[in-house]
Amino acid sequence: MKAIEILKSVQNGETTAEEAMLKLRMQPFEELGYATVDHHRQLRTGIAEVIYGEGKTAEQISGIATSMLNNKQSVILITRMSKKIAEAVKKDHPQMTYHELARVGIIGEIPKPDGIGYVVVATGGTTDLPVAEEAALTAEALGNEVVRLYDVGVAGLHRLLAKLDVVMGARCVVAVAGMEGALPSVMGGLVDCPVIAVPVNCGYGASFNGLSALLTMLNSCASGVCVMNIDNGFGGGYLASMINHQ
Repeated sequence: MKAIEILKSVQNGETTAEEAMLKLRMQPFEELGYATVDHHRQLRTGIAEVIYGEGKTAEQISGIATSMLNNKQSVILITRMSKKIAEAVKKDHPQMTYHELARVGIIGEIPKPDGIGYVVVATGGTTDLPVAEEAALTAEALGNEVVRLYDVGVAGLHRLLAKLDVVMGARCVVAVAGMEGALPSVMGGLVDCPVIAVPVNCGYGASFNGLSALLTMLNSCASGVCVMNIDNGFGGGYLASMINHQ
């Protein structure tokens, strides 16, 4: 049953509003052969489907994006997309903006912020920027004001303390760090909001490709810290948006 038919059945008194909402949440999706596009994810979860670009061809990404646009999705976020693939996708979707550092493509206009407050995205160092920008752009595409605080790690803690008023005013903090990954613990001891820790794959040998930072963050002595997977800036930005819209 199409959405318009469900709504008409409510109008005619054949279906209750509760029954209609349940039916709408259970459909629809579009099968493309290589993908099954979930057009009602926003209705169910509050956030529309996002395209994970890594491992997909330009044709597949373009096809999925076209399906979303045809179903009135106003902003399409594409993560982990190489510059070469992005250039090919832009031939079909010239309105796409590609952010090379974050490897993120955005089709459509970034919406005006409608969250409760703002999200701080902070990094320990400059090396963490690709992951941090993925988090920041994700949060912005989902309707959040983002304040970036980059290169404020524990090797020079005074840099962070100089921005303490900004940090303490945040609704949520995404703390991105590699090496020993101490920044989220420091943040967790300063703020009264949730801290989302994102470990980064950077550092010398014993960093174990980000595992050292991940374990530090999981063992944080600060309360209110949750941890994403290694390099998962998207997950950090997504969760920050959910918190900022609660």
